[in-house]
Amino acid sequence: MSILEMKVPSPGESITEVEIASWLVKDGDYVEKDQPVAEVDSDKATLELPAEQSGIITLKAEEGEVVQVGQVVCLIDMEGAKPEGAAAPKTENAEAPKAEEKIVEKPALVQEAKKEEKAASTNYATGTPSPAAKKILEEKGIESSQVSGSGRDGRITKDDAETASVPAMGDASSTNGSRGSNTTKLSVLRRKIAARLVSVKNETAMLTTFNEVDMSEIFRLRKQYKEEFAQKHGVGLGFMSFFTKAVTRALKLYPDVNASIDGDYKITYDFCDISIAVSGPKGLMVPVLRNAEDMTFRSVESNIKSLAEKVRDGKITIDEMTGGTFTLTNGGTFGSMLSTPIINPPQSAILGMHNIIQRPVAVDGQVVIRPMMYLAVSYDHRIIDGKESVGFLVAIKEAIDNPVEHLMNGDERKALEL
Repeated sequence: MSILEMKVPSPGESITEVEIASWLVKDGDYVEKDQPVAEVDSDKATLELPAEQSGIITLKAEEGEVVQVGQVVCLIDMEGAKPEGAAAPKTENAEAPKAEEKIVEKPALVQEAKKEEKAASTNYATGTPSPAAKKILEEKGIESSQVSGSGRDGRITKDDAETASVPAMGDASSTNGSRGSNTTKLSVLRRKIAARLVSVKNETAMLTTFNEVDMSEIFRLRKQYKEEFAQKHGVGLGFMSFFTKAVTRALKLYPDVNASIDGDYKITYDFCDISIAVSGPKGLMVPVLRNAEDMTFRSVESNIKSLAEKVRDGKITIDEMTGGTFTLTNGGTFGSMLSTPIINPPQSAILGMHNIIQRPVAVDGQVVIRPMMYLAVSYDHRIIDGKESVGFLVAIKEAIDNPVEHLMNGDERKALEL
């Protein structure tokens, strides 16, 4: 017998353990080489574990179990034969409904009999409290209709009244609605995110400053060049490229925002690695655009599209999500009007974008309707002063309000490579 031991591979530097999130196969199943057999959670991402060879698999770890990198989690018998078919199980299943009918038939009859018995015993006394019970219920402020009587013919006795309690607002005692609940263990990734968010709130001097931007010019540019841009570059012209370029411009003007703190030291970067928050099946991921300051509109859109697809397909790597210097998050895609985003450590600032609303604004003394968006910058006040944070956000506002001048050097077609 030729047995292969499958061990947990290292999902990334500094990660020593993972959790078996779910087995995608059952013990004793035949698996093909490279077939995903399990999903494992690290504190940074959820990754698939592919079969290293074909054969019969034997599981050596339970779902939810934390295992060390390099630990054996399953065995594959490479000499195991691939099953021909499943004719026998189908025959067994075909007989199952008959047995089921016999099992449920008698309880159904018993239940009907109980209903008939209950209906027969219901009369004027049912639900009526005795004088003593009535007094107790009045003192408690409980309606007799909310109490089940245990006395003869369903009469409410003194004991029933004494044991009755006042139902809470929305209590299920007055409805027939479901009262079920379900408890599931948080994944390693979700627990790590929770711990990081709590630590940010506790360990940083986080403040948020707000402003609003007029999206009219960006709307015009997208409407005018959207189809031509897509035909030439094979990717859509979205909002994220404008905001990414606006952010990299502002970071050059205010380098303290593009920094992190390490004990008594401040680390300032001469590059802009922009983390883009993307919603995926396992939660929010933040893949990074490396050296975004050197990217064109086309390259920003192409890279964001590629990274977002990897996140949604579960193929994003640890390296693609680490090392950002600043984060962009767009809650507006979900309808958020305003929020205070939480810093993504060890970064020192994050920009929150929100939904676009047609609102009346004053322009040159006239009230006009414009597509407006609120922006929020949360920052670590330990290394970023209010002057820098406000100036940084105003620089973004300038670029979004007038992208042709500040982001395209006055030549929109050249900037879009058309």
